Amino acid sequence: MSKLPFQDLKVIDLSTVLAGPSVGTFFSELGARVLKIEHPQHGDVTNTWRLKQEGDLSKQSAYYSSVNYKKELLKLNLGRDADYRIFLNELKDADILLMNFKKGDDQKLKVTPSELWKINPSLLIGKITGFGSENDRIAYDLILQAETGFMSMNGTPQSGPVKMPVALIDVLTAHQLKEGLLLALLQREQGKGQLVSVSLYDAAICSLANQASNFLMEQQIPQRIGSLHPNIAPYGEIFQTQDGQLLTFAIGSDQHFDKLVTYLGLNELAQDPRFCSNMERVKNREVLFTYIASVISLKTCAELISSLLELNVPVAKIKALDEVFQDPKALSLVRAEPINGQNTKRVSQIAFKFEAWSAALKLMLNGKLISSCAMMSCAHHGVKQLEVSKLRMNICTNTLPISQPKTK
Repeated sequence: MSKLPFQDLKVIDLSTVLAGPSVGTFFSELGARVLKIEHPQHGDVTNTWRLKQEGDLSKQSAYYSSVNYKKELLKLNLGRDADYRIFLNELKDADILLMNFKKGDDQKLKVTPSELWKINPSLLIGKITGFGSENDRIAYDLILQAETGFMSMNGTPQSGPVKMPVALIDVLTAHQLKEGLLLALLQREQGKGQLVSVSLYDAAICSLANQASNFLMEQQIPQRIGSLHPNIAPYGEIFQTQDGQLLTFAIGSDQHFDKLVTYLGLNELAQDPRFCSNMERVKNREVLFTYIASVISLKTCAELISSLLELNVPVAKIKALDEVFQDPKALSLVRAEPINGQNTKRVSQIAFKFEAWSAALKLMLNGKLISSCAMMSCAHHGVKQLEVSKLRMNICTNTLPISQPKTK
């Protein structure tokens, strides 16, 4: 009854680590059949990246599980003729192939674009590299964070350079490859394939955003200022409440500043020449911090958050993940999959919703899609409105049966 957008799509995932596999999971969540091919002995290296408490090697690592969901697993050594022939047979009707081999390995394994297109001329190839197709340097997220400026500006004056706790360059690279492949799918001509290549380096540089423009236009080299924003104040300062909680503000306009200081009983600051504009607040952010902190320390976190949200002031409590995943909004983005007796979990690769179609009863919730056509088909074939409503409720409460992954 339901049909996901890529239900007729077949993806072969030869990639490992995070960026490539997360692209494969993106397509699998949207209905594609994703076949992940791994070496029988070596597998995906992320299955060896384990927390101290992950001692059972028969189970998937949490890291591996984070970007591998609803995939069929096929163990093949592409260096063996028999396994390579199995791979070629799977390739014949594939739409997309994902890879992240270092330079030269694709030739050794006979998975270059020219070899692949001999078997499947319309194949779309998504390729991830570290520093470009002609560079054989091995790249990990940390190396890219170091070489593209992210670490140099992340941290505090006391901490020195700090890497981000998520492999953000991998995540950004995956988004770039998804966008390229979706464009290639839209433009695909009958019988003509395409190679979409993204390097971690390019994805990182293209994500420097305002920090790049600050340098390119004003020769401003970003300094390590913790969570502070170089262009806005107060923005990123950390305040401690009466009950020991931490919160922060993103005061991006004079209107927000006026509301904040009025609520805190510091009305005079809005007229103070040192704080009357954002530019002046940036210059005088240290003294401004002391004024605000002195009042924040007298109020509870819940009181502050509740009152300021009522005033539409951008404020947030700084939460650890245990608190984050107490929120139903966060929990709705968790995807679980039982694999060999293990209940694996990860967050969805899909944050968008087709909200414009909701009035036409086209819903996408918890990775399931049901179209208005399906709803109308129910009515056409005599399904009572009550039963249709129950079906909609099942989708919203995630109780529709989910097909289990196939294995080979």
